[in-house]
Amino acid sequence: MAAVALMWEARAVAGRGAELLAWVRDQPLDPAPERRETFTAEPDRVLVITWWPAGQLVELPEPPAGLLHRPVHRWRFTPVED
Repeated sequence: MAAVALMWEARAVAGRGAELLAWVRDQPLDPAPERRETFTAEPDRVLVITWWPAGQLVELPEPPAGLLHRPVHRWRFTPVED
C-alpha cells in the first residue's frame, strides 16, 4: 500500500504566528500519522507535514478564521521511486 504525505501550510495575521503554531500543536490527529513534523517561516507561517498509509488520511482542521491572513494551503504527495 502506498504512503501519502500531506502538507498543510497557513499564514497567520501579522504578529500572530506564535498563536497559530500553538493552535497547530494542540490539534490531535486520530489515528496518529506515522510521522508528523512542524515548521515555521517568516512572516508568521506554519507548515505541517504528516505521513500516512494510503486510506488513513486525517487532515488538520481549519484554524479560527480571525487567526489567518489567507486560506490554508493543502497538498497531497505520493512517493516515486528514484
